[in-house]
Amino acid sequence: MSDNELGTFLRSCREAVTPAEVGLPTGPRRRTPGLRRSEVATLAGVSVEYLARLEQGRDRHPSPQVMGALADALRLSVEERFHLRRLEKETSGDPCCPTADAAPSRSVRPTVRALIDRLEPTPAVLLNRLGDILAYTSGYERIVGPIGLLDDERPNLIRFLFTDERARAAYPEWDRVADEQVASLRTGSLLNDSHAEGFADELTVIAGAPFADRMAAVPRLPSATGIEHMTHPEAGALRLSYETLTLPDADGQRLIVRLPADEASTAALDRLNGRKPGGLRAVTG
Repeated sequence: MSDNELGTFLRSCREAVTPAEVGLPTGPRRRTPGLRRSEVATLAGVSVEYLARLEQGRDRHPSPQVMGALADALRLSVEERFHLRRLEKETSGDPCCPTADAAPSRSVRPTVRALIDRLEPTPAVLLNRLGDILAYTSGYERIVGPIGLLDDERPNLIRFLFTDERARAAYPEWDRVADEQVASLRTGSLLNDSHAEGFADELTVIAGAPFADRMAAVPRLPSATGIEHMTHPEAGALRLSYETLTLPDADGQRLIVRLPADEASTAALDRLNGRKPGGLRAVTG
């Protein structure tokens, strides 16, 4: 986590927008991916010099009006706007932002634990901001237990992905899953978060380039929903739809719930859970 996450995020958003998306002509000699800095400045009504200072981290106190204009110019989604606002508050040293000195919480609120119990036998897991596994359903255990994810005394999803060779066999789309988890680590951690930095340093040494290169890349937001492919030792190929729910006032804890994405995965999960067919309905569309 660098000390210029705000500027880096603005630049990555600028490079992700094509001229056609904002009604600008696409010239034959464009060397900049996405929009030029001057184009965003014109669309947002700010000077090129000021936008450069923001992207380079030399100005850390943009007004809400400027942030709103840039968000409009960059066609940011609601989730991206929330993330932009959070980065702006942390960068400017807003006293309302939580401290980065607090260790990631490993406690689970009783109501959250009761909710997880009610989800049985649906595969569901609760993670903190570093990817530590805090609680899970037996349905989740039946999926990830055989691949080795829960072998450690304090299992961690990100550490497993990058340090256990079984992870690459279990996740056919390992690169995409790894991208998502590093994105979650970066966006879920605070600026100057010593605990996240220590964890990242540990994995940089242990896992090497596959992790370090992702941490050094331009940050992106993780997908809160999608389809995950797994190869289970007993059930075979699984396609699982997932939804990620961020818990309020829980130090970045997130609950990930999975459901079968096709009939074959439905039947496989029913067999794992010892249920009659139709216990978990496939989710399509």
